[in-house]
Amino acid sequence: MHLFGVLFQLAWRNLWRNHRRTIIMLGAIGVGVWAMIFMTALTRGMVDQMVTDSIGILPGHVQIHNPDYLDDPSISNRISYTDTELRQKFESAGFESWASRVRVPAIVTSERDSRGVTLLGVDPVAEKDISFFDYAEVEGRFLSDSGDKGIVIGGKLADKLETGLGKRIVIMSQDPDNDIADRGFRIVGLYSANTSAVEEAYAYIGKSTAQAMLGIGDTSTEVVFLGTEYRNVEPVYEAVAERVDERVSVQRWYEIDTYLGTMLGVMDGFVLVWVIVIFLALSFGLVNTLVMAVFERVREIGLMLALGMKPGSILGQIIIESMLLLTLGLATGNLLAWATIMPLRDGIDISIVGEGMEMWGASSMLYPKLYLGDMVLASVVVLLLGFLASLSPAWRASRYEPVEAITKA
Repeated sequence: MHLFGVLFQLAWRNLWRNHRRTIIMLGAIGVGVWAMIFMTALTRGMVDQMVTDSIGILPGHVQIHNPDYLDDPSISNRISYTDTELRQKFESAGFESWASRVRVPAIVTSERDSRGVTLLGVDPVAEKDISFFDYAEVEGRFLSDSGDKGIVIGGKLADKLETGLGKRIVIMSQDPDNDIADRGFRIVGLYSANTSAVEEAYAYIGKSTAQAMLGIGDTSTEVVFLGTEYRNVEPVYEAVAERVDERVSVQRWYEIDTYLGTMLGVMDGFVLVWVIVIFLALSFGLVNTLVMAVFERVREIGLMLALGMKPGSILGQIIIESMLLLTLGLATGNLLAWATIMPLRDGIDISIVGEGMEMWGASSMLYPKLYLGDMVLASVVVLLLGFLASLSPAWRASRYEPVEAITKA
C-alpha cells in the first residue's frame, strides 16, 4: 500500500508537469465522453418513448389472445373466457394494471368520407393507467363507463372525416357469423397522440356497447397487463401464464410488436459500439500523450531504475498516470453530459423533422433519457480500453536499460 501511494504521488506530479498538454487531453476525453453519453441519451429517449407509446396503445407488457387471433384478428377468434372468469383469475393477482378489450377492424363513416380504423371497446376505469393519453386532455370528454353510448376518435381522424364533436358517425364491422354489424355513434371526445398515424388509427367505444353491437355476450378479444418495467416482463408473464390454460396464447410485448423488440435490442448494442468507436478515436491522443511523457522522462526513468526501482513499479506508475488522466476526463465528460441533458428533460421540439420521425413511430418531441447504467458503461469501457492502450508505452518505459537511459541525449 505504501508503494502504491508513492507511485500515485509520482504519477499525479508527472501528469501536471506539462499542464497544457494534460488540459488539452482532458478536454478531448471530456468532450468525447460527453458526446457518447449525450447521443446515447437522445437515442434512449427516442426508443423509450416509442416503446412506451406503443405499449400504451396496444400491447401492454403482456397480452393474452385466442391462439389464432394475431393471424386473423376477427371477432370469431375471441377469447373463450368470459369477463366474469377473467375477473376471478386476475383481480386478486396483484398486477400493476390490467384490462380486457374488444379490438376489431372496422370502418368509420361520416357524412363526407370513410376510413378503416381499429375499433377498441374498453372499460375506461380499467384502461385509465394503461391508456397512452390523459383523459383530462381529451377535447370534449372520454367515455364515462363501459356502457357509454358515445365514441372517442383522434383529432386527425376527425379532420380526415371532416367531422367533429357532437356529430354522428357510423361504425361497421363483422359479427361472429360474418354478417355486418353497424351502429351510429355521436362523437363525445377527440384525443391527441404523439403521432398523427395513431390519431387516425383508433376509435374508442364502451366495451359493453361493443359487445352488444357485435353480439358476443361478455367475451373479449384480448387482455392486457402492465408490470413495473417494460424491460423486465418475465414476472408478469409467469403470473399470467400460470392462471390460464392452452385455450389462450400468452405473449410478451416484444413478441407481439417484433419491430419494437428488435429496435430495443439494436439500441442496446448500439450504445456499446458507439462508446467503443468514440474511444478508439480518443485512444490515439491518449497513447500519444503517454508516449511523449515517457520520452521526456527517459533519463529520469533510467535514474530511478539505477537507484533500485523495479521495472514493475515503472510500469505501474505510467498506468496509474493514464488512469488518473482518464478518470479526470470521465468526470468532466459525465458532468458536462448531466449539465446539458437535465435542462432538456422537458423535451426538445423536433417538429421540423416531425414527418420523418413519424415514419419511425416517434413523436415530434424528444425527451432525452440519462441512465446511470449508460454512464457506468461508458466509464467502464473507457477505463478498460484506456488501460489496454497505456500498456504499450508503460511496458516500453519499464524495459529501459538504466545506463542507456541515463546517457540518452
